[in-house]
Amino acid sequence: MGCNAGSNYKNRDISPVMHQASSNWYCHHCNMKLLTGLLLAAATAQAHYTFPRLVVNGKAEEKDWSVTRRTKNDNTKQGIENPTVGDIRCYSSSNAANIAEVPAGATIHYISTQQVNHPGPTQYYLAKVPAGQSAKTWDGSGAVWFKIHTTKPAVDKNKQMTWPGQNEYKTVNATIPKATPDGEYLLRVEHIALHMAMQANKAQFYLSCSQVKITGGGNGTPGPLVSLPGAYKSSDPGILVDLNKYLSAPDTYQPPGPAVWSG
Repeated sequence: MGCNAGSNYKNRDISPVMHQASSNWYCHHCNMKLLTGLLLAAATAQAHYTFPRLVVNGKAEEKDWSVTRRTKNDNTKQGIENPTVGDIRCYSSSNAANIAEVPAGATIHYISTQQVNHPGPTQYYLAKVPAGQSAKTWDGSGAVWFKIHTTKPAVDKNKQMTWPGQNEYKTVNATIPKATPDGEYLLRVEHIALHMAMQANKAQFYLSCSQVKITGGGNGTPGPLVSLPGAYKSSDPGILVDLNKYLSAPDTYQPPGPAVWSG
């Protein structure tokens, strides 16, 4: 039904003036509902994000999704809410064309399409590509992922909880451990938004995987190794969580997944 719906009135007792006023009111009502819907959709899109471009030692990949695998939420920007599904690994809809060379010890982060404004930890993982395979095609299956970085909250003088990298247009910096063995890897970043995490499967996972080749590394033995999916449960205390309970002791919050391997 469009804004000319007022012309469909059949009551002959309604005067032309009243008829026009009713039609105008209907048009205004329709337009306000449409505007409200558009504003809500825009606000939702603004609150969500993807990480399409890896930055290594200050240099970004040439263009979006050239080294980083395009994610299924490229257009919608919606996060994953169930951490046990297959998409929790890379959320990718297609592999990337290139592999980025990353020196061991390099500082990395990702450019975000919007502000990373939700509260929650940012974590980085690596998975070594098996011999005889390529980062361009390997799917990252099995117990092969190890965590190299995570973040925890702090509480400021106004008793407000803050997180490293929150409200930035990029993820927080991380370092590739210098002891990481040379070779091709999948590099995975995730930000876990916890603003609705008091309910099961309402934490939101925003993530990307990039195809990298680590050079100048060492002889470390990364671990513990986990599978994705497999490393997380919906009931993990770092996923199903009321952040208000950590205002007095923010450092006691434990992000989900294995311990960090720093080399």
